Formats: sequence, C-alpha cells, structure tokens
Amino acid sequence: MTIDPLVLMTDVEAATERLLRTAEGLDPLTVGKPSALSGWTVGHVLTHVARNADAYTNLLTGARTGEDIPGYASPQERIAGIEDGAGRPLREQVVDIRDAHERFADAAAAMPAEAWTRMLPSTGQSAAAVPWARLREVEVHHVDLGAGYSPADWSDAFALRLLREVAGGFDPAQLRLVLRPYGIDHPLLLGDDPDAPVVGGPTRSLAAWLTGRGDGADLTVSPDGELPVIPRWK
Repeated sequence: MTIDPLVLMTDVEAATERLLRTAEGLDPLTVGKPSALSGWTVGHVLTHVARNADAYTNLLTGARTGEDIPGYASPQERIAGIEDGAGRPLREQVVDIRDAHERFADAAAAMPAEAWTRMLPSTGQSAAAVPWARLREVEVHHVDLGAGYSPADWSDAFALRLLREVAGGFDPAQLRLVLRPYGIDHPLLLGDDPDAPVVGGPTRSLAAWLTGRGDGADLTVSPDGELPVIPRWK
C-alpha cells in the first residue's frame, strides 16, 4: 500500500495533537507510574515518542542532503535517551514532544520530491516510508499511555495498514495463521500451512492483538480453540 508521504504527514499532525491532548490531561504524578507497555513508565513512553520524532527527523535530513544519517547514533544511545528523559516533569515532556514534532514536520516540509525516493541505508526503505513509520509510532504508543485511548480509536485505514504490515513481518517458521478481517475480501496468510488456524474479527481487534495491544477477546478461532500465542512485536 503506497500513500503520498505528504498526505500521511497530515495524519501524523492530527495523531500527534490527539496524543498531546491526552498527555496534557494526565495527572503529573502519572509520569512515574507503569504504562500499559510492560517495563516502561508513562514517562518512558512520552520520552520515546519525542526521541523517535528526532530519529525520523535525522532520517529525512539525510535523505534531503544525501548523507547517511542514522536515526540514532547507536542502539545504546536510543536506550540511554529514553532512560535519561523518562523521569522529567510532565509539562517538560509535553513541550518536548511538541517541539520534536515541529522539527520533524519542518524536515518533511523541506523535502524536495526526489528526496522522498531515496533509499535509507539504516531502514532498507525509501524516505517515503518515514511518515507512515512515525504515524504508527504515535498511534500505537498513544495506546501505551493507558489513559483512555485504545485501538478502538484507530481509523479504519490505519488499522488495516498496521495489520498488513505486522502480519507480513512475522517469521512463518514461528507463526502460521490465516487472518480474516471483517469486511475484507481476501484473507491475510502467515506462512503456507493449509491447516493453520483461521482467526477472524474486526480489523482493529486483529491489529491490536498482533501488536500486543489487545487480548483478542472478540476474535474467533477456527477450528475452535485458544488463540495462538503471538511472538512479541516491537
């Protein structure tokens, strides 16, 4: 599925504003409390959202200038940046996310048309994939705040694209499934096992389940049985 990256930037803008409204409404003490993402506090999630925007700004800057600029200098720097910022006051976290988003939006606006087609060595994809990646991060981690925003709030288009991406990213040796999202003509096949269980349900619920953001309570399994155990995503 290909979408104009500048069109997706409009979705990124709206998604970021939704997340910021949620963050602004949090109790300041929530920053140090566990988020819905195992092992991270709410402060970890908020800081990651900001640093991720900066990482994608780096990738777009590299595409525009022709330099090989990675998102993060190293995996260790990524982890350290999240840990260092997680305990900051809520107000500082909110300002950080907004400022980081504005830098990312400015970097996208500065991209000439040809720069979007440039391949990024660190991702193996073109720069045109970056706005989608940012939208995915904002929407999924908004859910991780555990503050009332859920996969039920995802748009149909976002949920379907996320589902297709996640389903295509699993190792067929680890997971063999047939996914049947309601209202979609063609099933999504994970692996080539003709006897693989068929899991059906709303697109949002399937996407939430595969990403570990939903328990799959409203999904069906055929033949009857328990939902398969899903490897951890991201």
